[in-house]
Amino acid sequence: MAEPASTLPPVHPVEPDDEPNRELIANVHPPGWRNPQPASRYHLVVVGGGTAGLVSAAGAAGLGARVALVERHLLGGDCLNVGCVPSKAVLRAARAWHGARHGAAFGAPAAPAGAAGDFAAAMARMRRLRAALSEHDGARRFQDIGVDVFLGDGRFVSPQEVQVDGPDGPRLRFRRAVVATGGRAADPGIPGLDAAGYLTNETLFNLTTLPARLLVIGGGPIGCEMAQAFARLGSRVTLIAKDTHLLPREDADAAALVQQAMITDGVELVLRARTIEARRDGDGDANTKVLAVECGGARREIAADEILVAAGRAPNVLGLGLEAAGVRYGKKGVEVDNRLRTSNPRIYACGDVASRYQFTHMADAQARLVIQNALFSLGPLGAAKASALVVPWCTYTAPEIAHIGMYEHDAKKKGIAVDTLTVPLAEVDRAVLEGDDEGFLRVHLKRGTDEILGATLVAAHAGDMIAELCLAMTKKIGLGAIASVIHPYPTESEVIKKAADTWRRGKLTPAVKKIFGWWFRATG
Repeated sequence: MAEPASTLPPVHPVEPDDEPNRELIANVHPPGWRNPQPASRYHLVVVGGGTAGLVSAAGAAGLGARVALVERHLLGGDCLNVGCVPSKAVLRAARAWHGARHGAAFGAPAAPAGAAGDFAAAMARMRRLRAALSEHDGARRFQDIGVDVFLGDGRFVSPQEVQVDGPDGPRLRFRRAVVATGGRAADPGIPGLDAAGYLTNETLFNLTTLPARLLVIGGGPIGCEMAQAFARLGSRVTLIAKDTHLLPREDADAAALVQQAMITDGVELVLRARTIEARRDGDGDANTKVLAVECGGARREIAADEILVAAGRAPNVLGLGLEAAGVRYGKKGVEVDNRLRTSNPRIYACGDVASRYQFTHMADAQARLVIQNALFSLGPLGAAKASALVVPWCTYTAPEIAHIGMYEHDAKKKGIAVDTLTVPLAEVDRAVLEGDDEGFLRVHLKRGTDEILGATLVAAHAGDMIAELCLAMTKKIGLGAIASVIHPYPTESEVIKKAADTWRRGKLTPAVKKIFGWWFRATG
């Protein structure tokens, strides 16, 4: 597969004198950094300094391996720089603004209608906190724990060598290597969009002025989170999606709760829409962008000050010299087996570049498997399988949707009969008291047993609460055992206890009731 050099991103996403990001850059890429002299051979060379790469490098070095880490962009990857960390800081600001506007319902002083907040201050807080967290992912820290950090353009030049910064740069020979280059926002391919100008998650967090009108393309997690957040911050937001409802991977009734919450927050939804073209407005206002869509057979033009593209991700596979290394890849990323090994048995891949689960916690988990398989698979630890991982995920809208394991349709496809329990949050006292009772817990059990096959939770803090079910599924703990666990009252996590109690009551069959009746008569 050809590698068009014009598609490669720059080595650094922002100039060092970019004031809003100065501290972040200084922490992860220290000024005057000099790459070390390479060792004669490394136990592990890691290409990519996002979550998967950092965990691989730190874990291997901590075990005593000689490790090199190569990063051409910013250490910390998407999660730190343009993903989880900045987005959740923005979501927190949006929640605070929303609370200020709706305090009257709790008897609190409410912000006057139409009152404007300080968007620049909210974004400055985000960048300040991001910079503080970035020290953990910085080059100095990894140097201190024994990793040789090479900041530059890494490229495979043979099945067992990576070269940094071109033909005159150092060559890193390895026993094993890891491709952990992550992903990026996919190009939506909309005619005229490049000329009109648009934002992705890689540029959104550089904003210092709140766009009066924001147009979001994409009804997945990133699009929904940012659409709702910016609506709460005061933008007039329109979200365009091609599906019949938002978050199409989730159960329809779960997605409907989020969808209604977003509408209540002021987001205009244009669903079942096909994007046609984009342009700058012809009225002379250089900041106005227009997106033309087809919806219901009719053409509609939507004007905005900024367009955010959140319509999918693409793996970073170009420019890595994977052909020279004998590593197969395609549109979905690097091809790996169940041990995360590529077509070159010396080279592994993990994280967004090789996984359909593009989550930070999944990249972390896969990196731990890579350490075991790449360095110790012939030893007492044996080979670890990626398919054995139980993977949760969460969309951080308000309310949040968290999920783990199978959906009901997954079980049907596999021919597995299930019993499904659904407990509304309206039955949970703490949720009612918090005003967060629009949600539910749904648990799928293997028919006739308490074995948990999957669960969906819609709640204000679903991402935190789902961890109990993650533990249960990972350690094969049934719902019956959860019924015996004392949950503090009042908490929203009681919804899990209520589901367990519902299952237990279901075991009280007519036959069992007769036995109990006989017992009480006999002992009465």
